[in-house]
Amino acid sequence: MEELIIEGGHPLQGTLTPSGNKNAALPALAACLLTDEPVVLRNLPDIQDVWTMGELLADIGVQVEQLDPHTWRLHAREVRLPAFDRERFRRIRGSILLAGPMLTRLGQVELPPPGGDVIGRRRVDTHFLAFRELGAEVDVNDLFRLRALRLRGADILLDQASVTGTENAIMAAVLATGTTVIRNAASEPHVQDLCHMLNRLGAQIEGIGSNLLTIHGVDRLRGGEFTIGPDHMEVGSYIAMAAMTRGEVRIRDAAPHHLRMIRYVFERLGVRVEVEGEDIHVPADQPLRVVPDLGGAIPTIADAPWPAFPADLMSIAIVLATQVEGTVLFHEKMFESRLYFVDKLIFMGARIVLCDPHRCVVQGPSPLHGDVLVSPDIRAGMALMGAALCARGQSIIRNVNQIDRGYERVEEKLRSLGGRIERVRR
Repeated sequence: MEELIIEGGHPLQGTLTPSGNKNAALPALAACLLTDEPVVLRNLPDIQDVWTMGELLADIGVQVEQLDPHTWRLHAREVRLPAFDRERFRRIRGSILLAGPMLTRLGQVELPPPGGDVIGRRRVDTHFLAFRELGAEVDVNDLFRLRALRLRGADILLDQASVTGTENAIMAAVLATGTTVIRNAASEPHVQDLCHMLNRLGAQIEGIGSNLLTIHGVDRLRGGEFTIGPDHMEVGSYIAMAAMTRGEVRIRDAAPHHLRMIRYVFERLGVRVEVEGEDIHVPADQPLRVVPDLGGAIPTIADAPWPAFPADLMSIAIVLATQVEGTVLFHEKMFESRLYFVDKLIFMGARIVLCDPHRCVVQGPSPLHGDVLVSPDIRAGMALMGAALCARGQSIIRNVNQIDRGYERVEEKLRSLGGRIERVRR
């Protein structure tokens, strides 16, 4: 078992480059099933979730070759319908992304339920709604069974703007007969990456970046290359860590055009960010003061589908608020167990009232002290690392494999910024 030992109280200083977007890498890997020609993916994050997806693709018959830690060559010349290892399949939520490509390629698929973080109920109904609209027969019991001799284009209204549901619908539609319209589609940067990748392979997808996608089905896709974009969740996390430790950090190649709402929300917490070309600069000496709503009302920070503030940054924003002067209400609308990590912050000295599973009130600034912490999920784990970095004394973070699933070499990056952090094996 590995642990991270962090000595807090040291400002982060320096420059780093974010890794590729995990949530773009997983659908891109799954999409390689849609062509029998080789596909080269670049800037893949070197993390556990990506490795697990590679293992699942190998189970299907895909030839997976790692050219370097961040570049893979995948060739789905011949694929088969395997009996998936349930334990491996449940390691990641992204395993459900195999449904659309396998249904398209094989005409049928049998999948165990996916796994992933335990942050509340994460329904998959939207996926099957889309598959049915495209002409598939769906049977959901202990396995997800899908069958379709030939998918056909349809006008689909998703019941919610599900990211993976949208991605599965896109991958099922690109080779379907006729035209598909997806309404209420998710439009996150990783959904956009998938669309751009598929278009590069010969798909015809219009409306990228909006919630209305039009997909003209094509007969086949060719091979090609694609570079995964930077992980805006990682960028947002390092912005918050720099500010809460009173440091100064430059983040290179950060794709600032994807950070507008993140920057806006952080500005409400007194964090000023400078955009310099494709770089983000977090200056030292931030005001770190809550900006009240009009009339002096306590502001609310809430998550919602893109382009609103992303749910995956709520945890780190809550930790940031513990170091900010003022009071703010956080409303986590999407997952009923996301906020349960705040009890760990309270033990560290934070002034937080957990109102219900979806809301908490944070009053800062609060001096935090080191503690022994357990990472409950990917995003809360990163947030607890931030809390440990600005706390007095030493903290120990356990269950770090959760953090490793989503963040590449996190302790090495933080050490390069002056963070005092060490990984040890117990």
